[in-house]
Amino acid sequence: MVNAPSVAVVILNYNGKNWLEQFLPQVLATDYPGVEIIIADNASTDDSIGWLTSTYPAVRLIQLSSNLGYAGGYNWALQQVVANYFVLLNSDVSVQPGWLGPLIDCMEASTNIGAAQPKIRSFHAPNLFEYAGAAGGWLDAWGYPFSRGRVMDTIEQDRGQYNDSPSIFWATGAALCVRQSAWEEAGGLDEMFFAHQEEIDLCWRLQLLGYQVVACGNSEVYHVGGGTLPVGSRKVYLNFRNNLLMLGKNLLPIEQLFTIPIRFALDGVAAWRALLSGRGGEFIGIARAHLFVVGWWIRGKNKPSKARKPIRSLVGVYKGMVLVDYFMRGKKLFSEIIRINR
Repeated sequence: MVNAPSVAVVILNYNGKNWLEQFLPQVLATDYPGVEIIIADNASTDDSIGWLTSTYPAVRLIQLSSNLGYAGGYNWALQQVVANYFVLLNSDVSVQPGWLGPLIDCMEASTNIGAAQPKIRSFHAPNLFEYAGAAGGWLDAWGYPFSRGRVMDTIEQDRGQYNDSPSIFWATGAALCVRQSAWEEAGGLDEMFFAHQEEIDLCWRLQLLGYQVVACGNSEVYHVGGGTLPVGSRKVYLNFRNNLLMLGKNLLPIEQLFTIPIRFALDGVAAWRALLSGRGGEFIGIARAHLFVVGWWIRGKNKPSKARKPIRSLVGVYKGMVLVDYFMRGKKLFSEIIRINR
């Protein structure tokens, strides 16, 4: 590739020595010319640093003094990185040598493209898409995220049905490519989120700034999933809390008047269903999320995104409610909910 734009692949590590041992050699074998591979360590307490410095002393290491989460960790680390494109890559992602070039080609197709993702397939079931992003993220008008290839808990087999490279609403944080200038214009990730759905919030803000977000169908990686923050009440708490925070930041005030109360009610139904099913941790996680958001609103901490637009006017937004389609109408596949002329 002649005059290839500069790319920095930044892996945020927290007690992930086992993932680095397994997957870092693959990342280092990336055949993109001049790519810089960087490990940003979120104050790990395992032997990640000792292993990395002794095994791969030439790999650039950025050490944080405390665990700032996904959002804060990347914000702090990327302040020290110079490149045309940043690739935020989870430590539990497996790649092939040629994965990066097509992703950058997608970005280079237009200066209006602010972010992109490859197809994300499951490491443990390679014929299936992976939950976290699949072949590109969408959002319904009520704030529920879903993906091409994954709706709720239904995950599709990759049969080549998403090998195109369309505009989407959000790109997964498991393998997120961002134009450096767009990242800076958007102000990076919102550190209040800590982890979970911060990439959706970023992509929403990028759209509000006039950028496109795309899925790159001819690049693919394999994600273990759940490797950096296992399932538990904290994960439930962050998902429910951050989704509501995102709506509070980015919806128009008139949209918030009817969307937020309905979302609280639906979350409440999910919480009671979890409790009655013996999953008390989920009930507590959702309750804590609601208490945080109410306090955040009362304290006047809401800082709305600039130039907000109606959610239904944005690319990659389904104007209905995916919960209704999935649970009441039996529509389990992306193609059954979103009908696009190909």
